[in-house]
Amino acid sequence: MASSNFAAGAYAAVQNVGGLKGAPRIQPAQGAGTDFTKLLGQALDNVGEAGRKADAQALSVAAGKANVVDVVTAVAESETALQTMVAVRDRMISAYEEIMRMQI
Repeated sequence: MASSNFAAGAYAAVQNVGGLKGAPRIQPAQGAGTDFTKLLGQALDNVGEAGRKADAQALSVAAGKANVVDVVTAVAESETALQTMVAVRDRMISAYEEIMRMQI
């Protein structure tokens, strides 16, 4: 099934972001803030790259140099990456709001 292969590929790509391979490791607290920032930056870069790839594939099909299946795949990857980033953003906002509701 194509969607399960795509999901498996997306999961593998997420595992490789930030140098994570295999089981996740616990990071020490001292450098955790910068690592999280780098991870988010890389994720944003990956979303942008997926969008550029989808645009390039669409232009290639318009010029008659690429297959429509490649465009559909690139657009689906771009859409999935964007939906993931929106979900992460929503969770971060929710966590921030939760922290702001805490009493001191």
